[in-house]
Amino acid sequence: MTEPTYRLAQKRHLTSAIPGQRSLELTARRRTAVAAGVGSSVPVYAADADGGVIVDVDGNSLIDLGSGIAVTSVGASHPGVTAAVAEQAARFTHTCFMVTPYEGYVHVAEQLSMITPGEHEKRSVLFNSGAEAVENAVKIARLATGRSAVVAFDHAYHGRTNLTMALTAKNVPYKSHFGPFAPEIYRMPGSYPYRDESGLTGEQAAEHAISRIEKQIGTDSLAAIIYEPIQGEGGFIVPAPGFLPTLAAWARSNGVVFIADEVQTGFARTGDWFACDHEGVVPDLITMAKGIAGGMPLAAVTGRAELLDAVHAGGLGGTYGGNPVACAAALATIEAMRDLKLPARARRIETLVVPRLQRLAAEVPTIGDVRGRGAMLAIELVRPGTDMPNPELTKAVAEELISQGVLILTCGTYGNVIRLLPPLVIGDELLSEALDVLEAVLRTRS
Repeated sequence: MTEPTYRLAQKRHLTSAIPGQRSLELTARRRTAVAAGVGSSVPVYAADADGGVIVDVDGNSLIDLGSGIAVTSVGASHPGVTAAVAEQAARFTHTCFMVTPYEGYVHVAEQLSMITPGEHEKRSVLFNSGAEAVENAVKIARLATGRSAVVAFDHAYHGRTNLTMALTAKNVPYKSHFGPFAPEIYRMPGSYPYRDESGLTGEQAAEHAISRIEKQIGTDSLAAIIYEPIQGEGGFIVPAPGFLPTLAAWARSNGVVFIADEVQTGFARTGDWFACDHEGVVPDLITMAKGIAGGMPLAAVTGRAELLDAVHAGGLGGTYGGNPVACAAALATIEAMRDLKLPARARRIETLVVPRLQRLAAEVPTIGDVRGRGAMLAIELVRPGTDMPNPELTKAVAEELISQGVLILTCGTYGNVIRLLPPLVIGDELLSEALDVLEAVLRTRS
C-alpha cells in the first residue's frame, strides 16, 4: 500500500477573518453575475486544495470535512489524477463517444463491471451527473419491464431534474415551485432507526413498505424501486439491518428492478467499494457519480446485461457522457483507491471518529444520534430532552466551525444533521484537530 503524498501543508491556518477581504470582493462580483438561485455553503472562495485542506483566496487553510459533497475522496489534486487529466487533454478533449468512440470509455465500463456488486454479466453507460444516471436508470427499468410506476422513499434525494425532483422527498430547496413533476412516482416509508417506532426491525420496515406497494400500486405496474443504501441529503440515514436485503429480494421475486442509488455512497466512501456490499445486496442497476473521477464530471449506470441491452441503439447517451478526460480521471482515481486501500482507510476513519462522537453524545444533550458508516458520518441535533429537530443549532454550529477553519456541511429532511465527509486521504492528525474544534463548538453551543 502506498501512503498519500501531499502538495500542500496539511494544517489549519487562518490569516484573516472568515470570510477575508478577497472573498468578500468576489461575493460582491458574484451578486452582479451569478444567478441568486445558486447557493454556497461556505463564504470563502477556493484558490487551492490538496489532501484534507482547502486554501482560500485570502490564504486561509481550512480543514475539509466536505470533499465537495463526497467527490474528492482521493483529494482535490491527487497527482495521478491530475497527470491523467493533463495527458488525455493534450491528446484530445472530446470526440463524442456516440460519434467516434475511444478506449477510455470502454476501460471505465470494464472497471465498473469488476468493482460493482455481483458476479453476473454487466453493462455500463456513462453520463455527466448523478441526476442523469438516476434518470437513465429509470428509463432503462421502464423499457426493460414494460411497466411505468417507480417507488422512491421518504427522506430520499435523487437529483434536480424534473424526474429526479419527483423522486426526491424534500421540498425546500429542491422542489419548491418547480412543478408539476413527472408522473407515476410513488413514495413509501423507509427505515430511519432513530425515528422509527421502537423495536422496529429492518425486515419489518421493509415488509411495511412492501405491503403498501402491493396494495397501492400492484407489482404488475411497478417498474422499479430506488433506494440510497445510506440516504444522503435526507440525513445520512443508515437503514436498520435487513431492510435492504428484504426489499431487494422482494423486488427480484416480482420482476421489479431494484436500483441502488450509490451516487454519494459509492467508491470506498462507506468502507466498502459500495454501501450495498455491507449486507451483500446485489442491485439490478446501480447509479454512480461523485467520487468516481476525482472531481471531474462523470456518472454511470451499471447493471444486469439483459436490462441495459434491452434498450434500442441510440436510446442511451449524451454529447458529453463519458468525456475522454473524465474517463482518464476515473481510471486514475480507481487505481489510486486500490493503491491507497481507501475502503480500509474509510473504515479507519470510522474507528477514529465514531467513538469520540459517541462519548460526546453521552455528555451533550443536544446530540440525539450519531450514525453512519466509514467516512460518511453524521450527528443529528435535537432540542435537549426530546427528539425534536434543532435546525437553528445545526446552522449555528456549522457557521462557527467554518469561522474557525473547519469546513462542514449540514443536511437532513429537518435541517438538523451535521455530516462529516472528509477526503479519504486526510491524515489522522488533521482529522483529530477538526474533531477537537467540532467537540469544542458543540459543547459551547449546547
